[in-house]
Amino acid sequence: MPASTLSTVITGSGRYLPSQVVSNQDFLHNEFYDPSGKRLPNTNEVIIQKFQQITGIVERRFALEDQVASDLGYLAAQEAIQRANLDPETLDYIIVAHNFGDVKAGSRRVDMMPPLASRIKHKLQIANPYTVAYDLPFGCPGWLQALIQGHYFLQSGEAKKVLVIGTETLSRVSDAHDRDSMIFSDGAGAVVLEARTEGPKAGVLQHLTVSDTLTQTFWLNSSPSYNPEVSQEDLYIKMDGRKIYEYALTRVPQLIKDCLDKAQVPLSAIKKVLLHQANEKMDEAMLERLFKLYGLDTIPAGIMPMTISTLGNNSVATLPVLYDLIARGDFDGQQFQSGDLVVFASVGAGMNANAVVYRFP
Repeated sequence: MPASTLSTVITGSGRYLPSQVVSNQDFLHNEFYDPSGKRLPNTNEVIIQKFQQITGIVERRFALEDQVASDLGYLAAQEAIQRANLDPETLDYIIVAHNFGDVKAGSRRVDMMPPLASRIKHKLQIANPYTVAYDLPFGCPGWLQALIQGHYFLQSGEAKKVLVIGTETLSRVSDAHDRDSMIFSDGAGAVVLEARTEGPKAGVLQHLTVSDTLTQTFWLNSSPSYNPEVSQEDLYIKMDGRKIYEYALTRVPQLIKDCLDKAQVPLSAIKKVLLHQANEKMDEAMLERLFKLYGLDTIPAGIMPMTISTLGNNSVATLPVLYDLIARGDFDGQQFQSGDLVVFASVGAGMNANAVVYRFP
C-alpha cells in the first residue's frame, strides 16, 4: 500500500475534569507577593479583576484530595478506549504527557517512578507486554508532541493503535502567594490514534515542532515561593509572563503558517484553530497575528473555540479536552465534520512550540 494512503486518525477521545470548581473569588484571602518578596500593593479585588480581564479565567477545576495525575489520566483513557471501541490489549503504545508526575494533596514531592504511563496501563489492567508505556515531559506542548510521536509509530508500521494522554494537576505545584497561580488548573484528556488505509489521505497531514533554548529555557521553571516566610526548599511552577507572551506572539503564528505551507494548505481552508488554552488575550493575539501573516484582517467567527474561562490552564490537558468537548457534541455551537481541516498548536516550557494540520476522515 503506498505511504500516501496510510492515514493517522483519531478514532476515540475522552476527558476527565475534576468535580471541584474553584472560582476567582476563592483567591480573595490569599496574600500575593512579587518575585522580590514584597506584598503586592493592590487589593485582592483589584488583582483578581485585572487577572480576569487579561486571562479570561473565571473559574477552574482542582483535583479532589484523593486524586493524582495518573488517576485523572486513567479516567480520560477509559473513555477514549470505549469511544474507539477497541480491546485495550491491542494497544501498541501508551504515551502520557505530563510535567510533574503524581503530586499528592498537601505535598510538593514530584513522583515520577514508576512512570505515569506504567501506572495508567496498570489501572487499565492491560497484560500485553508489547503494549509499550512511557512518559513524555515536554512542557504544555507535551500532548501534541506525543500525538506526533504516535503518528510516527503508525506511519512506520511499528504500531497500529496508540493511546495518547495528557494529564496534569498544576494546583499541586502552584504558589498560593503568586498571582499567576490563579491561571493553573487540573484535568486530563486522551485520544486513540489508529492507522487507516481506506479512503483518501486524512488525519495528520503535517506537523512542525521547535525548541528555543538559548535565552528562553528558564522562562517557565520551578522555583521557591514568592513569600519569604514560606520554606524556600519547596519548588513551585513559576513563569515570566511578559517574555512568554512576546515569545508566543512571535513564534506560534509563524510556526502555524510554516506547518500549513508544509502541508500545502491555505489558511482559508482551515475550519478550526485549536490552541493550547494558556491565556485568553494571548491566544486571541496569536490568532490575529496568524491572519495578519496572510494579509487578512477578518477572522471567521467561531474559528477558535476556547475553554479557558471555565477550565483554566491545565497544561497538556487543554488540547485533548477541547478536542473531546467538540468531537462529542458537548461544546455549544462547535462541531467537526468529515473533510474539515483543523490546526492544533501549543506553546510552553522549554521553550517549546508545535503545530499539527489534521483532516477529519
